[in-house]
Amino acid sequence: MEKLELVSFQIISSVGMAKSSYIEAIQEAKKGNFEKAKACINEGKNSFAQAHKAHSELIQSEASGEGINPTLLLLHAEDQMMSAETCKILADELIENYERIIALEKR
Repeated sequence: MEKLELVSFQIISSVGMAKSSYIEAIQEAKKGNFEKAKACINEGKNSFAQAHKAHSELIQSEASGEGINPTLLLLHAEDQMMSAETCKILADELIENYERIIALEKR
């Protein structure tokens, strides 16, 4: 397997784990488990950071003159990165809203 394929799979795997953590965070917040929700967000951030590091290394390789031919697999990996990033933004918003709703219900 070529380097580009390995990096693409690494990105896909890492952002998949990140996205799963973000979804779990939403589910925990919905149950009122905000500490667990925030822990899941942090797990997701760590997984996403691994993907971002691998992606950055590809960009650095290309910038230093190493030719990289984009493949459908790499495009899929980048698409999954954007999807995970969007999921994190939405998870943060939903957690904040669940905190507000539960606080209002306790009044």
